[in-house]
Amino acid sequence: MALSLLGGGARVAVGVLWLIEGILKYRAGFGAADIELVAQSTEGNPRVPWFFEPLGSFMGMAPGLFGVVMPALEVALGALLVVGFLTRIAAFLSIGTLMLYWSADQLIAQYPAMVVLCAVVLLLPASGRFGMDGWLRARRSGATDAASGLWEA
Repeated sequence: MALSLLGGGARVAVGVLWLIEGILKYRAGFGAADIELVAQSTEGNPRVPWFFEPLGSFMGMAPGLFGVVMPALEVALGALLVVGFLTRIAAFLSIGTLMLYWSADQLIAQYPAMVVLCAVVLLLPASGRFGMDGWLRARRSGATDAASGLWEA
Protein backbone atom coordinates (compact mmCIF):
# COMPACT_ATOMS: atom_id res chain seq x y z
CA MET A 1 0.00 0.00 0.00
CA ALA A 2 2.80 2.44 0.90
CA LEU A 3 4.58 1.80 -2.40
CA SER A 4 1.33 2.38 -4.27
CA LEU A 5 0.94 5.73 -2.53
CA LEU A 6 4.57 6.69 -3.16
CA GLY A 7 4.32 5.73 -6.83
CA GLY A 8 0.95 7.42 -7.19
CA GLY A 9 2.27 10.59 -5.57
CA ALA A 10 5.28 10.63 -7.92
CA ARG A 11 2.97 9.99 -10.89
CA VAL A 12 0.63 12.85 -10.02
CA ALA A 13 3.52 15.22 -9.18
CA VAL A 14 5.26 14.69 -12.52
CA GLY A 15 1.90 14.92 -14.28
CA VAL A 16 1.18 18.28 -12.69
CA LEU A 17 4.66 19.52 -13.65
CA TRP A 18 4.02 18.49 -17.27
CA LEU A 19 0.65 20.24 -17.26
CA ILE A 20 2.23 23.42 -15.92
CA GLU A 21 4.98 23.22 -18.55
CA GLY A 22 2.57 22.66 -21.45
CA ILE A 23 -0.01 25.22 -20.36
CA LEU A 24 2.73 27.78 -19.81
CA LYS A 25 3.87 27.24 -23.39
CA TYR A 26 0.32 27.72 -24.69
CA ARG A 27 -0.19 30.87 -22.63
CA ALA A 28 3.15 32.30 -23.81
CA GLY A 29 2.30 31.68 -27.46
CA PHE A 30 4.98 29.03 -27.95
CA GLY A 31 5.40 28.13 -31.60
CA ALA A 32 7.63 27.92 -34.65
CA ALA A 33 9.87 30.83 -33.62
CA ASP A 34 10.70 29.11 -30.33
CA ILE A 35 11.56 25.85 -32.07
CA GLU A 36 13.73 27.73 -34.57
CA LEU A 37 15.55 29.36 -31.67
CA VAL A 38 16.21 25.95 -30.08
CA ALA A 39 17.35 24.45 -33.40
CA GLN A 40 19.70 27.35 -34.04
CA SER A 41 21.10 27.27 -30.52
CA THR A 42 22.11 23.62 -30.93
CA GLU A 43 24.24 24.27 -34.03
CA GLY A 44 27.88 24.31 -33.04
CA ASN A 45 27.03 24.15 -29.34
CA PRO A 46 29.65 21.95 -27.62
CA ARG A 47 27.15 20.97 -24.90
CA VAL A 48 24.84 19.37 -27.49
CA PRO A 49 25.76 15.74 -28.19
CA TRP A 50 26.47 14.56 -31.75
CA PHE A 51 23.34 12.38 -31.89
CA PHE A 52 21.07 15.43 -31.60
CA GLU A 53 22.24 16.93 -34.91
CA PRO A 54 19.77 15.06 -37.20
CA LEU A 55 16.84 15.89 -34.95
CA GLY A 56 17.95 19.50 -34.65
CA SER A 57 18.08 19.73 -38.43
CA PHE A 58 14.59 18.25 -38.71
CA MET A 59 13.31 20.68 -36.10
CA GLY A 60 14.78 23.53 -38.14
CA MET A 61 12.97 22.25 -41.26
CA ALA A 62 9.58 21.79 -39.54
CA PRO A 63 9.41 24.36 -36.74
CA GLY A 64 5.66 24.85 -37.12
CA LEU A 65 5.04 21.16 -36.57
CA PHE A 66 7.25 20.99 -33.49
CA GLY A 67 5.79 24.26 -32.20
CA VAL A 68 2.37 22.59 -32.07
CA VAL A 69 3.41 19.06 -31.12
CA MET A 70 5.66 19.80 -28.13
CA PRO A 71 3.16 21.71 -25.96
CA ALA A 72 0.45 19.20 -26.92
CA LEU A 73 2.76 16.33 -25.95
CA GLU A 74 3.51 17.95 -22.59
CA VAL A 75 -0.17 18.47 -21.80
CA ALA A 76 -1.05 14.94 -22.95
CA LEU A 77 1.70 13.37 -20.84
CA GLY A 78 0.58 15.43 -17.86
CA ALA A 79 -3.05 14.45 -18.26
CA LEU A 80 -2.22 10.75 -18.68
CA LEU A 81 -0.04 10.77 -15.59
CA VAL A 82 -2.47 12.73 -13.40
CA VAL A 83 -5.39 10.43 -14.19
CA GLY A 84 -3.18 7.34 -14.09
CA PHE A 85 -3.91 6.07 -17.59
CA LEU A 86 -1.14 4.32 -19.56
CA THR A 87 1.04 5.22 -16.60
CA ARG A 88 4.20 3.32 -17.48
CA ILE A 89 4.10 4.33 -21.15
CA ALA A 90 3.59 7.99 -20.20
CA ALA A 91 6.46 7.84 -17.69
CA PHE A 92 8.75 6.23 -20.27
CA LEU A 93 7.83 8.82 -22.93
CA SER A 94 8.34 11.54 -20.34
CA ILE A 95 11.91 10.44 -19.69
CA GLY A 96 12.56 10.33 -23.43
CA THR A 97 11.15 13.81 -23.91
CA LEU A 98 13.13 15.19 -20.99
CA MET A 99 16.33 13.62 -22.34
CA LEU A 100 15.58 15.24 -25.70
CA TYR A 101 15.27 18.63 -23.99
CA TRP A 102 18.44 17.98 -22.01
CA SER A 103 20.30 16.96 -25.17
CA ALA A 104 19.23 20.22 -26.82
CA ASP A 105 20.83 22.11 -23.92
CA GLN A 106 17.40 23.24 -22.76
CA LEU A 107 17.76 22.05 -19.18
CA ILE A 108 15.75 23.85 -16.51
CA ALA A 109 15.67 23.15 -12.79
CA GLN A 110 12.66 20.85 -12.68
CA TYR A 111 13.72 18.49 -15.50
CA PRO A 112 16.12 16.37 -13.39
CA ALA A 113 13.46 16.13 -10.67
CA MET A 114 10.90 15.09 -13.29
CA VAL A 115 13.23 12.34 -14.53
CA VAL A 116 13.61 11.02 -10.97
CA LEU A 117 9.84 11.10 -10.43
CA CYS A 118 9.31 9.22 -13.72
CA ALA A 119 11.92 6.66 -12.68
CA VAL A 120 10.00 6.11 -9.43
CA VAL A 121 6.81 5.59 -11.44
CA LEU A 122 8.58 3.05 -13.66
CA LEU A 123 10.24 1.24 -10.75
CA LEU A 124 7.04 0.89 -8.73
CA PRO A 125 4.60 -1.19 -10.77
CA ALA A 126 1.68 -0.14 -8.55
CA SER A 127 2.08 3.56 -9.45
CA GLY A 128 -1.12 3.43 -11.48
CA ARG A 129 -3.08 1.51 -8.85
CA PHE A 130 -5.12 4.52 -7.75
CA GLY A 131 -5.70 5.80 -11.27
CA MET A 132 -7.40 4.66 -14.44
CA ASP A 133 -4.88 1.83 -14.87
CA GLY A 134 -5.93 0.32 -11.53
CA TRP A 135 -9.60 0.84 -12.24
CA LEU A 136 -9.34 -0.87 -15.63
CA ARG A 137 -7.30 -3.73 -14.19
CA ALA A 138 -9.89 -4.27 -11.44
CA ARG A 139 -12.76 -4.01 -13.91
CA ARG A 140 -11.21 -6.67 -16.15
CA SER A 141 -10.64 -9.02 -13.21
CA GLY A 142 -13.88 -8.11 -11.41
CA ALA A 143 -11.96 -7.55 -8.17
CA THR A 144 -12.79 -4.70 -5.81
CA ASP A 145 -12.27 -4.20 -2.13
CA ALA A 146 -15.81 -3.66 -0.85
CA ALA A 147 -14.64 -2.33 2.52
CA SER A 148 -12.57 0.53 1.17
CA GLY A 149 -13.67 0.91 -2.42
CA LEU A 150 -10.03 0.60 -3.55
CA TRP A 151 -8.96 -1.54 -6.45
CA GLU A 152 -6.76 -4.56 -6.08
CA ALA A 153 -3.25 -4.27 -7.53
